[in-house]
Amino acid sequence: MPESSDTPNKSFPKPAAIGEVDKDMVVHALDQCDRSQPTMSSREIAKLTGREHDNVRRDIRNLAEALSLTFEEKSEASTGGRPSKVYFLPKRESLILVSGYNIVMRAAIIDRWQELEQLAPTVDPILALNDPTTLRALLLDNVEERMKLAQELAAAAPKLEAFDRIASAEGSLCITDAAKSLQVRPKSLFDFLRAHGWIYQPHGGRGDIAYATKLQQGLMEHKTTTVHRSDGSEKIITQARITPKGLTRLAQEFPSPVKLAA
Repeated sequence: MPESSDTPNKSFPKPAAIGEVDKDMVVHALDQCDRSQPTMSSREIAKLTGREHDNVRRDIRNLAEALSLTFEEKSEASTGGRPSKVYFLPKRESLILVSGYNIVMRAAIIDRWQELEQLAPTVDPILALNDPTTLRALLLDNVEERMKLAQELAAAAPKLEAFDRIASAEGSLCITDAAKSLQVRPKSLFDFLRAHGWIYQPHGGRGDIAYATKLQQGLMEHKTTTVHRSDGSEKIITQARITPKGLTRLAQEFPSPVKLAA
């Protein structure tokens, strides 16, 4: 007697019931389906606009800081053989990036985006999740990603605790004391702050002054003290100091390995 067409195919894996699947995993799987959207690399943007790749990367970093964004990045071999960091931007952010370039550059980027969108495969999340093989593959990727994240968090825990301890501290530090907390040479920290737009020496002045942007961001502050001279006169001194928030930022940005003081 022939087998009924309603008999399930035993060689095909039975999907897990919806109640047995972590809701967060399903949401993540849907998100993964939507990640088929194309991106454009900073190297391609540089080629299309005729700009130096280093200049394009600088513009991307400024864009990310201004809009509080994070872009996908990876290291690729450059023409000189040395690794070069390459950023990957979605359509909106790449168009924002080149909005300050000239009309011809903008037109080249827009034309290229039209090509990318025509080439990009379209995935229906509902159809994808109805396929048990696709669903299991996405959920497996989610589990692996969570395990990797947990390992990274465990490795970073001591440093994060140090960051929290500094960020919650009260009061500011002079630059020399801040260098001690970061366990770096004071001269190295002074040089870094001057080179990266934290402090400057006014013309004819002796002390360092914090840039207005760092004051507005709460990374630095000025402390004014009155010094009594031996002749009875007084002298007012303004000192640029680093706040706990600024110290936390420096611990992340300083080029050499920083071991935060206990």
